[in-house]
Amino acid sequence: MSAAADHPPLEEQIGQWRAYLRRRRAITGPDVEELEAHLRDQVGALIQAGLAEDEAFLIAVKRLGSLDALSREFAREHSERLWKQLVMAPDGDAAPATATRIETLVVLALAAAAAVAIKIPGLFGLELVDRNGPFYARNASLFVLPFVTAYFVWKRRMAPRHWVWLAVAFVAAAVVVNTFPFARGTTGPSHTEALCALHLPIALGLVVGIAYVGGRWFEGGGRMNFVRFSGELFIYYVLIALGGGVLTAFTIMMFEAIGMKAEWIAQQWLIPCGAMGAVIVGSWLVEAKQSVIENMAPVLTRLFTPLFTIVLLVFLATMAWTRRPIDIQRNVLIAFDLLLVVVVGLVLYAASARDPEAPPNLFDRLQLLLIVSALVVDTVALFAIASRISEFGFTPN
Repeated sequence: MSAAADHPPLEEQIGQWRAYLRRRRAITGPDVEELEAHLRDQVGALIQAGLAEDEAFLIAVKRLGSLDALSREFAREHSERLWKQLVMAPDGDAAPATATRIETLVVLALAAAAAVAIKIPGLFGLELVDRNGPFYARNASLFVLPFVTAYFVWKRRMAPRHWVWLAVAFVAAAVVVNTFPFARGTTGPSHTEALCALHLPIALGLVVGIAYVGGRWFEGGGRMNFVRFSGELFIYYVLIALGGGVLTAFTIMMFEAIGMKAEWIAQQWLIPCGAMGAVIVGSWLVEAKQSVIENMAPVLTRLFTPLFTIVLLVFLATMAWTRRPIDIQRNVLIAFDLLLVVVVGLVLYAASARDPEAPPNLFDRLQLLLIVSALVVDTVALFAIASRISEFGFTPN
């Protein structure tokens, strides 16, 4: 082993191997040091057996196995020390960390733009109500797929001569579906209009696919990669939608507990805007996965922790501003208990996936804020229960 350390060319090779290994998402600093120790042991033994340094290095790396398999092995064997999530950059590489932050901002901006896009027709009298259902059904894909395409155009660094045709396709589709004289059926949209609403997302999905493969639709395995991307996006979207449904239900419950109707917020804002933004976020998560993450729980935790924190803070601020007490009933009490269970689940999932050697970061502070706000909400509920007991005494309810 000491012989291996005395040769600068060998040290240079090991340094290059170490730098490449540090860029693997599933391997942290201590793991790299452990692997390097194994590599040096192998190299030292081979040199003592009579091999040259370069030969010993190549054989030792081969014995360790491929780096991809090694990443998966460490993700399994050291899962308690790995932060298994999709949007964290490696600690030892400033350039990827900066690129990840920029990509996060781009994705959030596009998701916000998609959420705003579905509200723009309301400014021209086309509110999101039943009578305007055919309009929103025809244009649903036009509210979100252009922004998914924009993300991949930015991600793939497509040249203007390529992406301009993608923009033309979206503009042409918008003109056709909004100027075609669809006949109105007696009980709803005509069959032609229904077929248009069903097939336009499929046609525009091919435009997204061209952006996904960087314009090289007929080269390599790009088309199959897009098929896999579509399937994974569907799964991610369903999971995000289920979490969003839970968030919406708790939002309505909490505001109804203080005598405020929040259904209109859910119907007009949370559901439509969330549905549009979730497509962008899901696309980003699929793109960032890169075959490293096997567990979606930490990803969903990072996604819904800020959302639940915002809802709790808005609820507390509204209750303080209106000075409305919580109307405690049995169903409301059960709902608040379930809310505390959800918060505990979010915190436990994040804690189980956190690298114990990592320093506190913004997400840790956000979780602390989530815990504090949830405890404040439950404390308010407990005071309401205590006042009810003091006034009416103990009852089965």
